[in-house]
Amino acid sequence: MTDELRAAAEAWLSEDPDPDTRAELQQLLDAGDTAELADRFAGTLEFGTAGLRGAVGAGPNRMNRVVVIRAAAGLAAYLKANGLTDGPVLIGYDARHKSDVFAQDTAAVVRGAGLDAVLLDRHTPTPVIAFGIRHLKAVAGVVVTASHNPPQDNGYKVYLGDGSQIVPPADAEIAAAIAAVGPLESVPRGDDWQTTGDELLNAYLDRIAELVPADAPRELNVAYTPLHGVGRLLAEDAVARAGFAVPSVVASQADPDPDFPTVNFPNPEEPGAIDAALELAREIGADIAVANDPDADRCAVAVPDAGDWRMLRGDELGALLGEFLLSSRPDGVAACSIVSSSLLGKIAAAYDVRYVETLTGFKWIGRVPELVFGYEEALGYCVDPTAVKDKDGVSTLVRVLELAARAKADGKTLVDLLDELAIKYGLHATDQLSVRVEDLSLIQTAMTSLRTTPPAQLGAHSVVRVDDLAQGSAELPPTDGLRYTLSEGARVVVRPSGTEPKLKCYLEVVIEVQDGDVAAARVAAATDLAGIKQALSTALGL
Repeated sequence: MTDELRAAAEAWLSEDPDPDTRAELQQLLDAGDTAELADRFAGTLEFGTAGLRGAVGAGPNRMNRVVVIRAAAGLAAYLKANGLTDGPVLIGYDARHKSDVFAQDTAAVVRGAGLDAVLLDRHTPTPVIAFGIRHLKAVAGVVVTASHNPPQDNGYKVYLGDGSQIVPPADAEIAAAIAAVGPLESVPRGDDWQTTGDELLNAYLDRIAELVPADAPRELNVAYTPLHGVGRLLAEDAVARAGFAVPSVVASQADPDPDFPTVNFPNPEEPGAIDAALELAREIGADIAVANDPDADRCAVAVPDAGDWRMLRGDELGALLGEFLLSSRPDGVAACSIVSSSLLGKIAAAYDVRYVETLTGFKWIGRVPELVFGYEEALGYCVDPTAVKDKDGVSTLVRVLELAARAKADGKTLVDLLDELAIKYGLHATDQLSVRVEDLSLIQTAMTSLRTTPPAQLGAHSVVRVDDLAQGSAELPPTDGLRYTLSEGARVVVRPSGTEPKLKCYLEVVIEVQDGDVAAARVAAATDLAGIKQALSTALGL
């Protein structure tokens, strides 16, 4: 162990206010665990458009009280420097390890900086904060959450007063302010923050209840899981206030548990994550199964299909909600990310609704002017942007139940509605190739290889056009990604994940439905997608 590394660790020990991480770091020092210490002190968690996210532990490259106090001090300095002081900072948190402590530290630092702070009095779904920022006329919001990341992680998400997540240049300016924070003992802290709870939650729930018309059908049998997260109580209340029967809940996943003991990854997109909900759905003869991720800003849906159950892809649910919400021809804009299906654009055109594509993430979708509906394929949906300019798994859940109940009243299922969309617009089938790595350099190596030697053919499709998204355009800011336009309307987008050590590839093919035979079109699409995926996997070399 170098003297420099030992000195850095001992300096950290001297100012860390958390006995848990102090003990952890001292144990590493006593054991002489150079590799682990080097990783923790190799750099600092980077503050970006996703805020902060990382494993909880001691050191600047982990999530801990030192890092959070510095982040809060930098945020407060940014707000003051920009004159954003005429309102409180709203602070919420999920039920992960240390979330409540990090939230209290944030409130203390905000008050110490002379700004007003309002702290939620209980763990709360993320969309409540996005709603509450504008409801309380806050200048900013903070949510301590790692959303659907593995159990060891936590994070720090920042919103500004418009209720949208931060984007450049605010992220870089806040990061610079964090870097300028001096020793921890120089950061003033107060203890006189305000709290909120029932008033804010009731306002949020009352808004959701207004979304479903009084005369809408409501007969539906629902299975639900919050995946050990914070969504259950609010989701149950939202469903009841909207007039539906309270769902049957997966008992083993009903209560918050930061260790997420029944799932490998607490992400409803991951294989097996909603198996318990599907088992419950079969037991009770449910019409539909729904899941929220741990901070309840995403919503997953599974439906009976061909004698069994299957989970709808994010693009399938996005298309169903798009057709449902845009068919009333609202005056506004529909939006989805560049990695989502192109189908939403066709639906919007059919109803004379304006349409735009954004970069990946609701930090971009949520700030589209005059937004009436937005979604991204990763199970994020914004069904009430007037109230919440972010993805919201609770209001989406209620809207999905309304759609499913309307279909049931008409003698249909959501699968029937998907078939109708395929006949009307062509079958838009999507898939994803996701590669998780331990060594992040492998992702950049793969991206460099694709840029240097782009494929001319992917599966049965020739590559018609390659857009390097890092170059930016008139419509999109620059981002690390590649978009391949293929023959016959197919498309592939490749990009590194912004929140996980993954390289993600998004595939889409469009198959015309012949003579109403959607089943045959689905078989053709599956074969087509498999060919593209195999060719892409070879091209990536991972």
